[in-house]
Amino acid sequence: MIMAAMTASPAIQGALRLADWGLIRAQGPDAASFLHSQLTQDINSLREGTARLAGWCSPKGRLLASFLVWRADADTLFLACSADLLAPTLKRLSMFVLRAKCKLTDASADIALHGLAGGSAAAWLGDAAAAPHWSVQATGGGQLVRLPDVQGTPRWLLAQPADAAAPALPALSPADWAALEVRSGIVRITAATVEQFVPQMVNLELVGGVNFQKGCYPGQEIVARSQYRGTLKRRAQVVDSDAPLAAGQEVFHSADPGQPAGMVALAAPRADGGSSALVELKLSALVGGSLHAGAADGALLRLGALPYAIPADQG
Repeated sequence: MIMAAMTASPAIQGALRLADWGLIRAQGPDAASFLHSQLTQDINSLREGTARLAGWCSPKGRLLASFLVWRADADTLFLACSADLLAPTLKRLSMFVLRAKCKLTDASADIALHGLAGGSAAAWLGDAAAAPHWSVQATGGGQLVRLPDVQGTPRWLLAQPADAAAPALPALSPADWAALEVRSGIVRITAATVEQFVPQMVNLELVGGVNFQKGCYPGQEIVARSQYRGTLKRRAQVVDSDAPLAAGQEVFHSADPGQPAGMVALAAPRADGGSSALVELKLSALVGGSLHAGAADGALLRLGALPYAIPADQG
């Protein structure tokens, strides 16, 4: 039987400059319509003051990148993504701009991204801390995106000028922020996982990152077919391990040791040398047997809990 871990997050709080995140700026009167034609999300209807998740897919429906997108003003949108994907994503996405009045640039040198979490961050933010999830507020020359809580820990993404003073908060460790990312159940595609997953394989539509009414975008037909024809056979799950895990690492099931049962999508190191991870898995691998990282006799994985439900007919 697969073991389940009920690990509660410790009191995580403070602020961290997010070195592993980057920021793309899309600017121009056609910025929203261009992104709307490329991403899994309805960007045309994205209002100022609201953020949404989105994916960018290959023609085969595989995720090339994932984004947190928000509109700064009528003609400017920002896309936060994994830093190790920013340059190739920007280069490839720019190839499709053509005659659209939209300029895509790397905003990472101008705008610093900070992760804020916990009670100390809420106190420092004051009234702004009470904003609803996925809202965006102007604050101190920057913009504050309210992220979903993780096991009772509130989170924010602060985008502010790179030369502005860092938030006056305790230092938050990269490992603690990564643990919150993993346990949020929201994937961030990295260089190690490019083109590995159709959006539903990492639950992107369950967290609001796919709009099935918006019309065409690269890979749209495959994504829609995955949703509406037949039962989805792969989903993302939270796991814990006493060994280090890494994005892109294969996962094996004891009942079928000859082929991978899934892949680590995002991992967070623990102080004890272990890891928490968001792992894409065959749903059949959740029944009986045991899960192992890297090889059939590799480190044991213990199932954790997602903060949202997977539909009953999908695991």
